[in-house]
Amino acid sequence: MDEEHTAGYREPCAQCSAVDWGVSDECNFFCRSCHNMIERTRDVVDSTFNRGSTRISTLSRGIKNKRTKHGREWMICEGFQFILRNQANALLKLGVSPHFKDEVLCQLWRLYLQKSRQAYTYDSVRSSKFKVRGPNSDSDSAAESTVTFASETDVETNLSGTARSNAGSSSDWSLCSGSADTSSYLSRRMRQNRGLMSMRKTLALIHLALLWSREALTLSDLLRLVNEGHVPYVKSFEELPDEMKLEGKDALIFRVESIPSHQAVHKEAQNLVLFLELPAFPLIDRQSLLHPALLSLRYLTDANLPDELHLWVCRLMERAGMADQTFNTVDRSSRPVLPCHDVQAAALIIVTMKLMFGLDDHTEWDLSNQTGDQDDTGNMFSLRRWYRLLQAALTRAQQRTVHSVARKQWKAKKPLYLSRQEKCVVIKKKRIAEQVQICFEKLSSCPAGVDSVEPSSFRFCWGDEDGADGPSLHQKKLDGLVTLKHNVLTPSNSTYWHPALRPCNPRKCRSHYSEVESTLPRTFVWLLQLFSFLLDVKPAYLYEEVLRVERRVFSGKTPKTTGTRTRTRTRTRGQPRRGEDEKQDENPSSDISCSGSKR
Repeated sequence: MDEEHTAGYREPCAQCSAVDWGVSDECNFFCRSCHNMIERTRDVVDSTFNRGSTRISTLSRGIKNKRTKHGREWMICEGFQFILRNQANALLKLGVSPHFKDEVLCQLWRLYLQKSRQAYTYDSVRSSKFKVRGPNSDSDSAAESTVTFASETDVETNLSGTARSNAGSSSDWSLCSGSADTSSYLSRRMRQNRGLMSMRKTLALIHLALLWSREALTLSDLLRLVNEGHVPYVKSFEELPDEMKLEGKDALIFRVESIPSHQAVHKEAQNLVLFLELPAFPLIDRQSLLHPALLSLRYLTDANLPDELHLWVCRLMERAGMADQTFNTVDRSSRPVLPCHDVQAAALIIVTMKLMFGLDDHTEWDLSNQTGDQDDTGNMFSLRRWYRLLQAALTRAQQRTVHSVARKQWKAKKPLYLSRQEKCVVIKKKRIAEQVQICFEKLSSCPAGVDSVEPSSFRFCWGDEDGADGPSLHQKKLDGLVTLKHNVLTPSNSTYWHPALRPCNPRKCRSHYSEVESTLPRTFVWLLQLFSFLLDVKPAYLYEEVLRVERRVFSGKTPKTTGTRTRTRTRTRGQPRRGEDEKQDENPSSDISCSGSKR
């Protein structure tokens, strides 16, 4: 037995009672007589160990900052690039032309990166924590001195998802838990730069690309697709690659808890037009689906109004000068205002109905009674019957919308948290929410998830088929509402009321709808609510657009009145006689009952 290797171990073997131990190559003890292996190993002494030099003096219980597995360095604008690509691909699946993505959206995104100095420029945005190498540094090429995305010459690759960023040294990136430039992106100096991308601006950029491509999707259609989940927005960060980890302060940029309003996205799009210094948009002629003539026909169909009313809408549109191509096109030199095509078309319909029916809580019902007395065949349009159908359909649609919002899952499967201390709280809330959802599914007859809804440009379905909201009134005639005067068809209604049309200073005051809503006729307020539901906008927003259309129709020829929102009575075409003072009406306080009669 080798005493040097066994260190004097002289215990007898348990099988043969021999004391003859050896050490194998794996430093295990075995009996040389019976080859029995025991659970004893040889202690190997490391000759390179130096006592005192590597001694642990303290033990820390803090959480170690480990680098994310399978991650890579990436930038905030690169994350928005993936989101824009996914949103564009979703629109392509819905039937949008590939020209929208390949030639318009890619160019707008590339122009934005250059204007915001995040890519395609030598004068890049710099910060103390995140610096990009300049053109005089030891780089392989000048293109590497900026934050480039794939190839600068291939625009399709720019939104293909194969982007790589030159974010600086890996030591600087390892200090961040998420993207490489989150701290600099959220700094005070960067926040003062209004050109920084946000989740709301992704929708604004998509809207500008659709408008430039003259696609049939309006801003209200885009927001409806986002709300129904056909276009990713609320949970769009979940579709980012696994190698791009969202942690920490990234939640302040990519976490979304609500869908922006029509007015907010339109304002962002208007600011982008000025920031990007875009040239004149392509002209929108009468053949384009964004023209008020075709948009108004679409909304007349959705509201179950007769087709003959479209002729009067076009006449009013010509009178207001809104049929011109330059009025519906964005041009920074001549018309820098971004038009709201959908809201303008709805405002034209409302003003036309005021001309035809009065909408003062008296005239419209008198005309409806006269039409009922003259109608023997049932082919004439009755406002009372139309109101009953729309009121019932509107109530059901509003209830479906409320239930859909209540069942909608706003929280993502991969929640974002600002800090590691918040992670346990977020995970616990998610676990509780999942348990409550499972209990709700067991106790209720319907599933808790949101039902899949097919995308549609219409809110209602009119006809005789199953599932329709009611019978169609599109083929009804307006014979009882018009008269022939001097061989010209003229509305039977001889009066037109309107609030004070003097425009306010937008810097000092906003909408006055909340102040005058109680004094407006109930039929008019209900009509505002109907088209506000069709477009998913606020009634105050649509009310201001109605006032703009009326200002264009009257061309500033109405007499000036003192006080805010007074109501005046004019002649049929809005042109009072010279030298004749207009009489002011009292604000009616009558309401509409369920049957449509005056109360």
